[in-house]
Amino acid sequence: MDPLQTLVSWIMDSGNIVFFGGAGTSTESGIPDFRSAAGLYQTQHNSPYPPEVMLSRSFFMSSPDIFFDFYRSKMIHPEAKPNGAHQLLAQLERDGKLKAVITQNIDGLHQLAGSRRVLELHGSIHRNHCMDCSRYYGLDQVLASEAGVPRCPECGGIIKPDVVLYEEELDHDVLVESVAAIAAADLLIIGGTSLTVQPAASLITYFRGRHTVLLNGDPTPYDHQADLIITDRIGAVMGKIQELL
Repeated sequence: MDPLQTLVSWIMDSGNIVFFGGAGTSTESGIPDFRSAAGLYQTQHNSPYPPEVMLSRSFFMSSPDIFFDFYRSKMIHPEAKPNGAHQLLAQLERDGKLKAVITQNIDGLHQLAGSRRVLELHGSIHRNHCMDCSRYYGLDQVLASEAGVPRCPECGGIIKPDVVLYEEELDHDVLVESVAAIAAADLLIIGGTSLTVQPAASLITYFRGRHTVLLNGDPTPYDHQADLIITDRIGAVMGKIQELL
């Protein structure tokens, strides 16, 4: 059977779908993965810092001006719109089939498309807080300070994005909820992720359902565990599936 038809039949037969996604889910919306973004920044600014350094907690604390210059110019894409992948997942949730989206992305496109239960392993650009007084701010407050470090208008403290940086731990409650969702699913769709970032990638090992589907352009360490592998662009594939359902 054609791979798309196979996936459509599995979706139709499933009542508890979970989607686990990474950066590739949003590339068709014009959002590059953070390594590509960092590479572009390094070229444009002759920067010596690799992405793992610029996106680390210690670098944020020691060089917040450089961090925010990179973060604001290359990591935030407020103009981005959901693509076919985001739209299909939101539709499947409305239909009662999809129970959770677990994402490594921080862009908020799943919510923009209409998904309600989105477990954000690495946080979100849309949530920010003052490190001194703990007041919370939206993305507008970070964008408003076009240059320099965004400061709390109430106390002057640095406003930190609620994204998980290197050297920081993932949110325990989000991890627990993600494990429970994957363990209860009967169909696990994995899309746009190389499955190399830990501990996020190891979450899929909790799946005990019927079928695992991998939608990714490149091979992953978990390919041998997949029941179906599709290597086309995930947004285009999901768009076609939505037409077939």
